[in-house]
Amino acid sequence: MTTYEVNTIGIIRCSEEGFFLCLDKRFIPALEGLDGFSHLQVLWWFSDFDSAPYRTVLQTEQPYKNAPERMGIFATRSPIRPNPIGLTAVEILDLDKTEGIVRIAYIDAHDNTPILDLKPYTPSFDRLEAPRVPDWCRHWPMSLEQSGEFNWEDEFNF
Repeated sequence: MTTYEVNTIGIIRCSEEGFFLCLDKRFIPALEGLDGFSHLQVLWWFSDFDSAPYRTVLQTEQPYKNAPERMGIFATRSPIRPNPIGLTAVEILDLDKTEGIVRIAYIDAHDNTPILDLKPYTPSFDRLEAPRVPDWCRHWPMSLEQSGEFNWEDEFNF
């Protein structure tokens, strides 16, 4: 198996004040040119689930109420995976290029989660006009905007 070295570029802060991507000072210049983008793709490390036993789990029992009884990890958004990498599209609320802080609307990560990379969300590369999903999750929202109004608690078995 080949091993690669990955370095974090900052941390995610989650508090009563909101959600923030806080970059290490040396990466602040990499924010140049993000003005005008409404969203980012955030690659982050599921640091709370980074252990050898978690990395060996390849299947899970029905994580979603309408899903098949057994699912492969790659068919889920579980934090337990061979490489604990998270990917979330986030809305940019404010961009402070002096301090290296991006205020975002929400992210499904814990406070102090390491950030691996940021990429601008560009419809020409990231948006799909007619994605297909299995029948068991076809009733889920078709956009990030609609997800805020959806009752996700009714969907999970945990």
